[in-house]
Amino acid sequence: MNTANQDQPLGTDRAQLLARLAQPHTYDLAVVGGGATGLGVALDAAARGFSVVLLESHDFAKGTSSRATKLVHGGVRYLAQGNIALVREALHERTTLLHNAPHLAQPLAFVMPSYKLWETPFYGVGLKMYDALAGQAGLGSTQFLGRMETLRCLPTARADGLKGGVKYWDGQFDDARLALALARTAALKGALLVNYCPVRGLLHEGGKLAGLVCEDAESGQRFELQARAVVNATGVWVDELRQQDGQAMGKPVRPMVAPSQGVHIVVDRDFLPSDHALLVPKTADGRVLFAVPWLGKLILGTTDSPRKDLAREPLAFKEEVDFILGESAKYLRRAPGAQDVRSIWVGLRPLVKPQDEEGGNTKAISREHTVLASKSGLVTVTGGKWTTYRAMAEDVLQKCFDAGLLPARAAGVTNLLRMVGTPAQPPHQRICDAQGLHSYGSEAAAVRQLPGAEQWLAEGLSEAMVRFAARFEYARTVEDMLARRSRMLFLDARLAAELAPRVAAILQEELGRDPRLAEFLALAQQYQQLPT
Repeated sequence: MNTANQDQPLGTDRAQLLARLAQPHTYDLAVVGGGATGLGVALDAAARGFSVVLLESHDFAKGTSSRATKLVHGGVRYLAQGNIALVREALHERTTLLHNAPHLAQPLAFVMPSYKLWETPFYGVGLKMYDALAGQAGLGSTQFLGRMETLRCLPTARADGLKGGVKYWDGQFDDARLALALARTAALKGALLVNYCPVRGLLHEGGKLAGLVCEDAESGQRFELQARAVVNATGVWVDELRQQDGQAMGKPVRPMVAPSQGVHIVVDRDFLPSDHALLVPKTADGRVLFAVPWLGKLILGTTDSPRKDLAREPLAFKEEVDFILGESAKYLRRAPGAQDVRSIWVGLRPLVKPQDEEGGNTKAISREHTVLASKSGLVTVTGGKWTTYRAMAEDVLQKCFDAGLLPARAAGVTNLLRMVGTPAQPPHQRICDAQGLHSYGSEAAAVRQLPGAEQWLAEGLSEAMVRFAARFEYARTVEDMLARRSRMLFLDARLAAELAPRVAAILQEELGRDPRLAEFLALAQQYQQLPT
């Protein structure tokens, strides 16, 4: 079966999910963490016929997985580093993702403007190699552009000193909605997924991991789950579970993650009114700068700054904002200022420290991500990027097989597995143009059938979409709706705050519980404020 579509969406009633969780059962696989990696593992395992439960302490994609630069890419910078294998894998996965979720991921053209004569041939030759590695999976040929062609693609780029440019192709996607599609597709394959259900402890028997204890964050009810394999896919927070496992085994473990943060600033599209993205591969201090059209706005970023804490809502550093706005001013004719920022958001990226072998059963995958198995059998995965989530999931399951935790079953089942909502025909509307019903794909008709389909709260958000999120998309709070089911918080934090009371009223009606409006209003205020 190569499609996950069905006429009627699968309901996500909370009481029914918790009732399933309470039933005595030994799962083949328990996944801790509902970001891109954990959801990918859950889907792959369920598609291979394993019984799967996934637990997320907050909401799906609440952390790093909703705060990407929205790019599905092979990694041009890895090509510059000579990491050909990683680029080739990522290019393959880029094509797979665009095929399996065309309503959420599509090709996007990038232009590198050249202000020095050597830049066009230098970067152009490298990008021709990028095309060659993509082969049949290429999205379009790299082109060398003259000055006027560059300005046609980037009409508000700084014209003074412009020599030309290079145009190449990569992909773009809606990260939070893709995470949701992974969760819902896994559920269709039989997996049980529960958000707002943190893991409180691990269960060991005879020196081996046998399951875990989780707690419904809303009621406080606790559940003991038995599992043959437990995967720790909690992103930058993986060390917390690793420490629990190590303490139970009487063996402390060294932290494996050194987090860094990336800041993104969103401004109005008129700063770059184009369906092409602007990319500066090397700014004055060697960093990369993007200006990416997305859902009717423009994303500027990103930074890569180390930090020691693991805040759920990290704040931007003043120097990061100064860098993004300052570098943007060098390449855009009209420079965005602090007053133009519609939203500012920060994501933490797990950078993996080198690890010594633990009991001869540790394997560091020679790519961007790392998979480890502890003596007790806890399988930890971290690092990597959204584009390669599917390949990471296959590596995790292979690790479970190698460690004797699960019986081996053939890989490749998700290669042609279409996500929930995949339309029969590719969508006409581009992701970079606007948010709205196009992101529901074939489920748009189901949204239109709900009450409030003609009651638009704002462009791209109807009352029916809120009801759909509550009934079929695991939404529990105003933040779930306005940050991840709709991307309003990430696009225009002030508007999101204005819409929040109406969204809260609909969620209260649908769910019969407090949708935490006050918490969202405080968060929206944070997304509006620049550091001083």
